[in-house]
Amino acid sequence: MDTVRIFNQELSGLYEAKPPISKAKMASITRSAMKAIKFYKHVVQSVEKFISKCKSEYKIPGLYVIDSIVRQSRHQFGTEKDVFAPRYTFTYTYRLRIKF
Repeated sequence: MDTVRIFNQELSGLYEAKPPISKAKMASITRSAMKAIKFYKHVVQSVEKFISKCKSEYKIPGLYVIDSIVRQSRHQFGTEKDVFAPRYTFTYTYRLRIKF
């Protein structure tokens, strides 16, 4: 669970810089998410919580975080072993059904 805590600290670090977020910061967040792959549900929940509670100027960088994590996961593990994309797809599909 220390890896999830480190990921949350990296994600909270987005508040320290004004958008646009640097490539190095995005790579750092993605790297810490890949290290916490065993706790991918917690990582997904942290990003969703960040997006839902942040100011409007940080919502797009939050979506970029999702994109970066999913792309890296698919590149590293392949589409069959990727755990992040199905989880994000499931949660966002579920949320859209509730709202509409």
